[in-house]
Amino acid sequence: MNALELSAVTKSFSGLKVIDGLSMQVAAGERRLIIGPNGAGKTTLFNLIAGEYTVDGGRIEVLGHDLTRAPARRRAHLGVARTYQIITLFAESSLRDNVALALLGLRPLRWNILSQFAGQATLLREADAVLARVGLEAFATRPLREVAYGEQRRVEIAMALAQEPKLLLLDEPFAGLSMSERADVASLLASISDDVTIVMIEHDMDVALDFAERISVMHFGRIAVEGERAEVVADPRTREIYLGD
Repeated sequence: MNALELSAVTKSFSGLKVIDGLSMQVAAGERRLIIGPNGAGKTTLFNLIAGEYTVDGGRIEVLGHDLTRAPARRRAHLGVARTYQIITLFAESSLRDNVALALLGLRPLRWNILSQFAGQATLLREADAVLARVGLEAFATRPLREVAYGEQRRVEIAMALAQEPKLLLLDEPFAGLSMSERADVASLLASISDDVTIVMIEHDMDVALDFAERISVMHFGRIAVEGERAEVVADPRTREIYLGD
């Protein structure tokens, strides 16, 4: 079974077609890399899959469910989680509280407006366990603004993993990281179970090519080249589109 199927998906903004009849299939457990120049529509595609934008046409299926018109909250409950190109976390809150918020999002407890984290021992223990999974348990009580940028990236991935996703969308998880931080994040991603299908947008080709099993090259809102790593890298269209040669 495919974890993700896109069929002739289209999306326009003010008459400009950003996604143009795009079709793609990602097998369950696969690691897929999406590359392409700025403006190719990569992040817009993620927003459509996650339900943050609605499609103008076409069909989106996740794990056999037609989610074309489903709201973002239903997609989250069915196992779709994502990170963002620009980190959007709560800088003044602790790492533990940031992760607890992610855990809370899929639980009935979120509707209890009188609930406070301090009284939710089980929730906080689970948040600590998630932080331990990404090697940040020692910083659980530290405000997010006081940890390095690479650690903030790992918190964001931890928050996505806290939702126990079946499909994880990573939008440039290596952006802005030092070489050592990239190595830490790469090791973290490699440790994620094959039960989780991962689709990643990334410009750091050295790291991303090692991660991906298949690559899709986007250009003008379409998939221009797709296949195994070696064939996509060798395809002259990839060089023309991605490298501008």
